[in-house]
Amino acid sequence: MLDDGLTRCAWATSAPDYVRYHDEEWGRPLRGERNLFERMSLEAFQSGLSWLTILRKRENFRAAFADFEPAKVAAFDEADRARLMADAGIVRNGMKVDATIANARAVLELDTPLDELLWSFAPRDHVRPATLADVPAITPESTAMAKELKRRGFRFVGPTTSYALMQAVGLVDDHVASCFRSTPD
Repeated sequence: MLDDGLTRCAWATSAPDYVRYHDEEWGRPLRGERNLFERMSLEAFQSGLSWLTILRKRENFRAAFADFEPAKVAAFDEADRARLMADAGIVRNGMKVDATIANARAVLELDTPLDELLWSFAPRDHVRPATLADVPAITPESTAMAKELKRRGFRFVGPTTSYALMQAVGLVDDHVASCFRSTPD
């Protein structure tokens, strides 16, 4: 609990950036191709790193990746890749940079809107966890999402990353029972 008297999910209390993200964004239903592509990309960049690192670099990522407009990112070439790999304001991982560009191209090739595709994996009967220990790392739905995204040419979208995306964009509500956000707005 912070000085504001609100009880939050335990992971969200160690830094002001986490508190703000938890309170204002995490777990709230998100729609829109650009918004979802951004979150998918950031979750991929987070793989193996602290989410706090990504949060603190998010504005740099937006600037470097053309505000995550899929059509613009899909058009990135070798010069753009070199620019990204030289940008100290983002995570300079070649595989993740390449995956983001490839994923933008995959978004453009979809035969259904990205919103519909991702939201089709929202579980019908998700039970909000009682404690942080009850939050899974993967679920059958995140495994199915990862498999379908990979089939469609997406990269860095394994079951764990897919579940983190599902949590972030509100496909599941994993605010623990004692969290003030566990009640509807």
